[in-house]
Amino acid sequence: MGLGDKIDNAAEKAGGKAKETAGTATGDESLRTEGQADQAKGDVKQAGEKVKDAFKH
Repeated sequence: MGLGDKIDNAAEKAGGKAKETAGTATGDESLRTEGQADQAKGDVKQAGEKVKDAFKH
């Protein structure tokens, strides 16, 4: 996994966590759910990169 991909995935997860926290704090269920989805997307992308790396070695 390239460094850029790692940074992008971590940023997506961090942004998702921030949205989830903000949504929880304000009672905005839509924002909270969007944050959870962003975190899940970051996790899936990270897992995909790990699979690609496994086949490269």
